[in-house]
Amino acid sequence: MPDVLLIGFAPDTIPGFEPGAVAAQLREGSARFEELGMTEEQCLVGFGDPDAAATVVEHLKRKLYDCVVVGGGIRKPAEFLELFQSVVNLVHRHQPQAAIAFNSGPTDSADWALKALEQRAGTTSVGVAANKL
Repeated sequence: MPDVLLIGFAPDTIPGFEPGAVAAQLREGSARFEELGMTEEQCLVGFGDPDAAATVVEHLKRKLYDCVVVGGGIRKPAEFLELFQSVVNLVHRHQPQAAIAFNSGPTDSADWALKALEQRAGTTSVGVAANKL
C-alpha cells in the first residue's frame, strides 16, 4: 500500500475561496486514494504563512513516502513560484526516493500519484508531449 503525502493550502486560509467547497473536494480526493489502495497524509499550510517551508519539512521528516503530491494551489499562481520551487527542493532533499506528482485540483491527486509511481517504476509511458523531446 503506497504512502502518499499531499502538500497544499489549508482551505480556510485561501482568500476568495469557499473553505467548505475546497474541504469537500479534499475529502473526495481522499476517498479516491482509498479506492486506489493508497494511504494519504495531508500537509496543509496556511496561505501566505511565512513558516510554510518549516511545516513541509516537519511532514517530510515523519516517515518515508512513496510519492509526494504538490497541489496546484502552490504550483499555479506566479506569486507562489518561490514557495513551489522551495517545496520541490525540500521533497527532493528529504524524500529522494519518492516519486513527485502534481495535481490539477484536490480531486485528482490520487490519480496523479498513481501515474508518478508507475513512471518511477518504469511501468507506464510518458505523455505524448514528452515523447517529442
